[in-house]
Amino acid sequence: MKTKFNVTGMTCSACSAHVDKSVRKLEGVSDVNVNLLANSMVVDYDEKTVTPEEIIKAVEKGGYGASLPAASAGEAPRQSAVDQANEETRKVKVRLILSFVFMIPLFYLAMGHMMSWPLPAFFLGEENALTYAFTQFLLCLPVAYVNRKYFINGFKTLARRSPNMDSLIAIGSTAAIVYGVYAIYKIGWGLGHGDSHMVHQYSMDLYFETSAMILALITLGKFLESRSKGKTSEAITKLMDLAPKTATVERDGQEVEIPVEQVQAGDILVVRPGQSLPVDGVITEGTTAIDESALTGESIPVEKGPGDRVTGASINKTGFFKFRADKVGQDTALQQIIRLVEEAGASKAPIAKLADKVSGVFVPAVIGIALLTFAVWLLMGKTFEFAMSMGIGVLVISCPCALGLATPTAIMVGTGKGAEQGILVRSAQALEIARTVDTVVLDKTGTVTKGKPQVTQVIPAPGVAEEELLQLAAALERPSEHPLAEAVLVYTGEKGICPVPVEEFAALSGRGAKGKLQGETALAGNLLLMQEEGIEPGDLAQAGEKLAQKGNTPLYFAWKGRIIGLIAVADVIKETSPQAVKELEKMGIQVVMLTGDNQVTAQAIGRAAGITKVIAGVMPQDKERHVRQLQEQGHKVAMVGDGINDAPALARADVGIAIGAGTDVAIESADVVLMHSDLMDVPAAIQLSRATIRNVKQNLFWALLYNSIGIPLAAGVLYPAFGLRLNPMFGAAAMSMSSVCVVSNALRLKFFRPRFEGKALPAVPQEEIEIINTNSIENKQNHESEEKSMKKTIMIQGMMCPNCVKHVKNALSALPGCQVEVDLEKGMAQVEMSQPVSDDTLRQAVTDAGYTVTEIR
Repeated sequence: MKTKFNVTGMTCSACSAHVDKSVRKLEGVSDVNVNLLANSMVVDYDEKTVTPEEIIKAVEKGGYGASLPAASAGEAPRQSAVDQANEETRKVKVRLILSFVFMIPLFYLAMGHMMSWPLPAFFLGEENALTYAFTQFLLCLPVAYVNRKYFINGFKTLARRSPNMDSLIAIGSTAAIVYGVYAIYKIGWGLGHGDSHMVHQYSMDLYFETSAMILALITLGKFLESRSKGKTSEAITKLMDLAPKTATVERDGQEVEIPVEQVQAGDILVVRPGQSLPVDGVITEGTTAIDESALTGESIPVEKGPGDRVTGASINKTGFFKFRADKVGQDTALQQIIRLVEEAGASKAPIAKLADKVSGVFVPAVIGIALLTFAVWLLMGKTFEFAMSMGIGVLVISCPCALGLATPTAIMVGTGKGAEQGILVRSAQALEIARTVDTVVLDKTGTVTKGKPQVTQVIPAPGVAEEELLQLAAALERPSEHPLAEAVLVYTGEKGICPVPVEEFAALSGRGAKGKLQGETALAGNLLLMQEEGIEPGDLAQAGEKLAQKGNTPLYFAWKGRIIGLIAVADVIKETSPQAVKELEKMGIQVVMLTGDNQVTAQAIGRAAGITKVIAGVMPQDKERHVRQLQEQGHKVAMVGDGINDAPALARADVGIAIGAGTDVAIESADVVLMHSDLMDVPAAIQLSRATIRNVKQNLFWALLYNSIGIPLAAGVLYPAFGLRLNPMFGAAAMSMSSVCVVSNALRLKFFRPRFEGKALPAVPQEEIEIINTNSIENKQNHESEEKSMKKTIMIQGMMCPNCVKHVKNALSALPGCQVEVDLEKGMAQVEMSQPVSDDTLRQAVTDAGYTVTEIR
């Protein structure tokens, strides 16, 4: 079982490594992924062996806080990742402001005599040395107090023998303050005994400004880090904003508006035009067109009616309808996508786990180096003050902020950027492995092709008009439930053909359909049906065979005992599929197509898409075997499929990529989900992987280089030869800047755009979701204004062609004061009235014209 926990108190990678270690020791825990930036942890465990409470206790025993997310605990929904990041940023900002308010005058006072800055007379001279020193101490105390969490966490983890970055800060700052207090006592002794040399020496060796500067600069680094957390969560924010906060539910025959969290499975929800759907469900009443672009990338609204599934966060464009909720709360498709993005940020790539191992031993090693530095300089005859300064410098400059941020920041920004472009990466491991892929295996139907048959060619028989053929085809295919019939009906509808009724219709399994038109037998089907009925196809048989070789399915039509013509239907390839294959090959990646379709059709689709290696007639279980064979040959394989028939192969591949977001099977079986169902996102995902891992390596290189140079310099290796030493204050500044540099480098990924040599589809703009929401508001406002200006929308069933549109328009226009616009595609009529007309009158006019009114708004 996988459970997510909120974790508090982590400040560096050593913290996350220690939390990981504390939980991993529990019996029954198989995997732990701690996310430093999101302050969360995902634990995979056996619920029969260990409980969430025991996991929380293990974290607390390690010196950190843990809790179940509120939604998991049955409470009110927890803060979003962005809300948490913003709250953290606000708190750190307050600490930062207070720190600098006191640190700046302290710095001015401490450095004024060195920089010849003007200072009040009562701070100058040896006689005022005690006032000078004690004032610095008082200015330092507020800085230490507002940043007390470093001391609390640091010494707590040190006592548990698991020191972290806070331990380094706490030891270094405390050492500086304690030494300053020691210097105050020495100044007092010197003044009391007339030792002016001692007074002068210790008034120049105060380290209060160093302690305050360390805390203030580290807090500055923390502020910039916390801001980066908010930025890396932008994709999640936009996804969360898609869903409405309230829902209209039918309760006891009344419409009640309730918070979306209170919607239960089985509730009947009411949705009006312009509104976003709050949860997933099935339409029970009404018809509409729904904009699902936010989830599927399909820009054209999809017609929906009773029995059709609808998905939360999609937008109702036209009709009023009711639907039954079946997936609510954390089970909706949108919440699954959000969880997918969060888990990707929380998971660890192998390169991240390496960084964690390094950080886990880094802090104890640094403390040892600091103690060794202090001891060596004492043994070399240097003063206690000098040795202490060197030791503090080592502790401060080696804080492993940069090392801890190097990987998680890049991974989080990379997965967030992918989400913006419709590429949802399920794990950091998948993100890392994707860059090594050298073979991409593609399913055919719905991946390379659109997965929906379309008419590709119409060939009337000699002496037959095309319109006559289409009239016959529309009549015979209208009662049919075959998928190819829908393609024919869509095509004839686009041509303005209005189907006429057919009598004695019968579906003939495996052959086609039969009926009577104007008392004469009409046939629609394959060549076998024509031969059985004694119809001679003539030259059309040869044309049909050629079309079949190109991957088309020829449908023959006959009437009155003779052939009328044929219509070719095919599952056409997506417009971007050839370009995607070309881009993958330019990247040095081999492309293979696996399909269960026959060899002729598969080869035709392969040629059209530019795929040279095509394997046809493959069952789902055989696809998994072919993927395994490629892996055994040493290839790194990415499998691209729809996540249902291809589930075994998706699971077997090094990287499983599902086409079409939002389905349970796609999310469960794949490592990457392409929301836009566009093959161009496959090379984009691989390029994103390469860019992210390249960024991680850059971050690790600079973080390790910084520590490799900074620690020896702080320890004073150059001091004997060149007299160079690093003041702890400048060490703190350098440490903070290293963290800022790493975060800034990671944030460069926000400018990532896939590079294609051909004409690429436009990337999803960051404002996509805002635009969708704006359109939703505008649609609602337009709808409201229409009601106020005596406009009514009539939803009509039964309109099939332009003639139907004309009949409805004439019927409504005959009513007094009515101006009418009829939309065949949306099945509706817009009526603008200069004088009131009752709904019953409008309904009767449409009914008299031979059509059915489903709703009047």
